[in-house]
Amino acid sequence: MPFPEKLLNPGEHVVVSTRTHVKELFGATAVLLLTLAVAVAATTLGDGADTVVRVARIAVWVLAAGVLVWFVLRPLVRWLTTTYTFTNRRFIKRSGFIAKEGRTIPLNRISGVDFEIGIVDRVFGCGTLVVSDASELGRVELHDIPRVEKVQLLVSEELHRISGARSDDGT
Repeated sequence: MPFPEKLLNPGEHVVVSTRTHVKELFGATAVLLLTLAVAVAATTLGDGADTVVRVARIAVWVLAAGVLVWFVLRPLVRWLTTTYTFTNRRFIKRSGFIAKEGRTIPLNRISGVDFEIGIVDRVFGCGTLVVSDASELGRVELHDIPRVEKVQLLVSEELHRISGARSDDGT
C-alpha cells in the first residue's frame, strides 16, 4: 500500500509502509459468519404468512445489520485506514476515515527499534514492532506487523544510515 506522495517532503522517500496483519480481522469474520447463520436460521422458522413472523424476521435482519456494521464494518474500516510508514526522515502513524489522527516521530529522535514475536504471531508471520524515542511517551508498540523482522531490519538500516551521516559531535 503506497503512502501518498503529496504527504512527503521534498527529498523524502518511503522506506517501508505497512498495516497490521490480516489476522486482526479474524474476530470480525467470525462475527460475520455467526450473525449471518443466526439470521438465516431465525428467518426460516415459522409460517411466512403470519404478520408477527414477518415483523420478527425484519427485526432479526435489522439487528443483524446493526451487529454487522458495529462488529464487522467498523473494524474493517479501522484496519484499512490505519498505516505505519517509515520514511528516510520520520515514522508516521496514520489512522481514521472521516476523523483522522496521526503521529510523527523524526528518525533522529528514535533511539531503538525492537520486535517481539509470540507463539501465535510466529504461526501467522507477524509480531510487535517497538519504536523507542526520546519523547515523554517513550515508546510506540505496533502490534501484528507482518514480516516484523524484515521491517525491523529495514528501519534499523535506515537509522544506522542516518547516524552515520552525522559527524562525531552529534550534528
